[in-house]
Order: sequence, then structure tokens, then C-alpha cells
Amino acid sequence: MRVKQALLFFLQLFFIWIIYSTSVQVTRIFHLPIPASVLGMAGLFLLLCSGIVKLHYVELAGSFLNRHLGFFFIPITVGLMDFGGLIKASGLQILVMIAGSTVLGLLVTGGLAHYFSGEERN
Repeated sequence: MRVKQALLFFLQLFFIWIIYSTSVQVTRIFHLPIPASVLGMAGLFLLLCSGIVKLHYVELAGSFLNRHLGFFFIPITVGLMDFGGLIKASGLQILVMIAGSTVLGLLVTGGLAHYFSGEERN
């Protein structure tokens, strides 16, 4: 049973990789200004919503990748160690920019959601 589950996992992972590789090629051929990973996620979402791809085709591999998502950020964090001097010199400005852009993004997203939902303001 474990061999069957492992094979299923790798087939699902391969299927997700095929979708990503296709999005890389589409982005490259059509010179699209969006990252291939975003295009791949949107494509997978559309395939799932349309019913062309069933959830159980990617659920095992997707759950595994989602569970271990934190590990994908470790290289980024380690890479920041090379910029210790920059962070020490400009850390406050960087923090203000990150916080400001986060607040601005939340306000714009909330405003657009409120506007497009058609709710009246009290």
C-alpha cells in the first residue's frame, strides 16, 4: 500500500510540475509580464473549477507541499544574512516601507472588495 501511495504522490507531483512547466513556456513564448508560477496557479485553479482536473488528481501532492511550505522560505532567510550591513544601516527605512506597503495593500484590497460587493456604507 505504501508503494502505491508513493507512486500516486510522485505522479501528482509530476502533474503539478507539468502545469508549471507549461506556464513557463507560455510566459516565455508570449512575453507575459507575470511570473510563470502565478500563471500556473491560475491555470490549475481554472482547471479545478471547470472540473477538467479533479481535486483528487493533485490533493496528495498539494497537501504535502502546503504542509511543508515554510521550508521553501529558508533559503530566502539565509540569503538575507549576506545583507546584514544594509539591514543594520537602513533597517528602519526598510521596516517602514514594508509596513506602509502592507497597510496600503490591505486598504486598496478592502476598498476594492467593498466597492465591487455593492454594499451600502452605514
